[in-house]
Amino acid sequence: MLIIGITGGTGSGKTTVVKQILTEISEKEISVISQDSYYKDTSDLTYEERTQINFDHPKSIDFDLLIEQLTALKEGETIQQPIYSFVEHNRVKETITTTPKKVIIVEGILIFNNPVLRDLFDIKIYVHADSDERLIRRIKRDITERGRDLIEVLDRYQNTLKPMHQEFIESTKEYADIIIPNNKFNTVGINVVKTIINEKLS
Repeated sequence: MLIIGITGGTGSGKTTVVKQILTEISEKEISVISQDSYYKDTSDLTYEERTQINFDHPKSIDFDLLIEQLTALKEGETIQQPIYSFVEHNRVKETITTTPKKVIIVEGILIFNNPVLRDLFDIKIYVHADSDERLIRRIKRDITERGRDLIEVLDRYQNTLKPMHQEFIESTKEYADIIIPNNKFNTVGINVVKTIINEKLS
């Protein structure tokens, strides 16, 4: 099994990179796990209290569960991956049955912050994008997909996203084996990753 970790700031284009990798690889051979599914369960809090959580701090992630389930997949076991609702700011009751595959991609902004999790990755990729571009993408996504309004998105960006990026995400570039600039010139980096994956699959 080949485990690939893909990180980068919010709106950097991690999902785009994952999609580019998947274009030439059969879904039967690869699974994608999102860090967003592993935000801690907050059922003990009110909705108002949940909206105040700093979801861009490493403490918001249930790393223990993510490590446990990724290790289980590596050992050939099937897992029940949690599902997180960005509307409710909490996990839902349903889960996703995820089976072991030859390639597992784990993506998320904070996945390089935990050394135990980081050591599980065979390849570590950092996706870089300009801060203005990341903000624009975040605004579009949060308004269209997550039901946020513009004031809420900008307030969260200024008060949590930007400082958390500077403190916890930007510095994890040093752990990356490959840094991919997410613009029209990123094809070389993507092709390198595809080549490594195809070698593993063959």
